Amino acid sequence: QVQLVESGGGLVQAGGSLSLSCATSGRTINRLIMAWFRQAPGKEREFVAALSRTGLTTYYADSVKGRFTISGDNAKNTVALQSHGLKPEETALYFCAARYGGLTSNYYEVADYDYWGQGTQVTVSS
Repeated sequence: QVQLVESGGGLVQAGGSLSLSCATSGRTINRLIMAWFRQAPGKEREFVAALSRTGLTTYYADSVKGRFTISGDNAKNTVALQSHGLKPEETALYFCAARYGGLTSNYYEVADYDYWGQGTQVTVSS
């Protein structure tokens, strides 16, 4: 069982930056595929970014490429999502997700992940 706890959400103005963090329950992240998703009110949960076990491979949704960065800290067993140039339409509950195994071609799908955090709210004001 893997428990995930997100932190770092908050209120930011359009164009601003936020750094989110996801802490695992002591599970070493080099055994996990880690990802961030987000869900806006009334919308489906959508993929944001994924990180391979080695931390050497990353994937991003086209909408965040060049503005968001996912990274892992093996010493702390945490995964961060740094976001810049935030837009009001990116207001959402941001979730951390994880699963064991290798990175698959379905890394962007909600169903590909077994473990989820409770989410942290990001609100971007215009």
